[in-house]
Amino acid sequence: MQSIAGAQKLDFQGKYMSRFATLLSSVIGLTYFAAQPALAGDAAVSAGDTAWVLTATALVLFMSLPGLALFYGGLVRSKNFLSVLMKVYAIAALATIVWVVAGYSIAFGKSGGYWGGLDNLGLIKLSTSSVLDGQSIPEAVFLAFQMTFAIITPALIVGAFVERVKFLPVLLFTAIWILVVYAPVANWIWGGGWLSEKGVTDFAGGLVVHATAGISALVFVMFLGKRKGFPHEISPPHRPGIVMIGASMLWVGWFGFNGGSQLAADGGAGMALLVTHIAAAVGTMSWIVLETFQNRKPTLVGAATGTIAGLATVTPAAGVLGPAGALLIGLSGGVVCYLAVNLIRVRLKFDDSLDVFAVHGVGGILGILLLPFLSSTKLGGNGGGDFAAQLLGSAAVIVWSAIATAIILMVLKMTFGLRVDAEAEYVGLDTALHGETAYN
Repeated sequence: MQSIAGAQKLDFQGKYMSRFATLLSSVIGLTYFAAQPALAGDAAVSAGDTAWVLTATALVLFMSLPGLALFYGGLVRSKNFLSVLMKVYAIAALATIVWVVAGYSIAFGKSGGYWGGLDNLGLIKLSTSSVLDGQSIPEAVFLAFQMTFAIITPALIVGAFVERVKFLPVLLFTAIWILVVYAPVANWIWGGGWLSEKGVTDFAGGLVVHATAGISALVFVMFLGKRKGFPHEISPPHRPGIVMIGASMLWVGWFGFNGGSQLAADGGAGMALLVTHIAAAVGTMSWIVLETFQNRKPTLVGAATGTIAGLATVTPAAGVLGPAGALLIGLSGGVVCYLAVNLIRVRLKFDDSLDVFAVHGVGGILGILLLPFLSSTKLGGNGGGDFAAQLLGSAAVIVWSAIATAIILMVLKMTFGLRVDAEAEYVGLDTALHGETAYN
């Protein structure tokens, strides 16, 4: 009896172990295959890379809506608060449409070294299985990620002309500017165009985003003129707390801006995120120190501006810097942009209302030019970057942005006009243009 019972026990244990082994092998097999790239068409797509870039896309849109809108809105007078939010919000919608219709085709088409052509108007070539050469994410994800850059870049220009510009010309300017300035420059550098062939390195938009926006903002100011009473009768920011909240959203969203530009969930993305945070922190503290030294009172608005200066400066180099390089580039951005604000707005009296050129333009170009030196392996970087190429790229983008923007504005000024009348400026654009007030 014991032998029969023992045999039955062994048989039961054998079946149990066999089933357990089968289950375990299935789990291991599923885990293995989940970790492998899935196939889309003929190209390998990584689920991890795709998930990260999808997240980064949401973070970059979060930078514009609501981050940039609140950052800019808090800096203006209360009677113009909603007008700033409206411009940023409308630009996000309009830029999306322009990007789908023609912007993406011009930026990332394959027609030549200066623009991508019009072969993919309306994204007629896009499908769920589309994957660009050398990428591990679907083309739809890449396209959406790049779309958020096309949204925030013209939205940055809003800070230059707040409190005195008409609404319709801003929308017309945005649509034309994306097609004539932003998309071609993106093709030159990111789409395999002529500056890419010259060796220009711009990881996440020092030239494509910040230089184009900064230079165009300065040109816009020249065409528009100063606000009434500038600089002596202009009130300080009406909601510094909102400025800080908006800057905080930009800080967090910038992790997607720079980390997502790696287009992969790997160590490069992790390092880009780390150096971005370091540069933002150093830019913030450098501004606090400089304000304390000059005015004896550091301001919350100043600290937030220093954050953006550090972020703008590290953007083009985030993919090649190490932590030591990030400390230096953040410090450089904070100090140089602080001096630029005083030079442009205080001494030269250009009414770049929210310092778009002094922070974004100067910061982005500074980061481009410092990249070959601060990416050194001695500072923990990846090396690379040729200064002559960086200088050429900066000059080309500055000249093209300035000339093209001037032509666009010249036409709009002659046809629709750019500036609101004196009464609308006095009453405030919230009421005059939109029939609303932020504070009842």
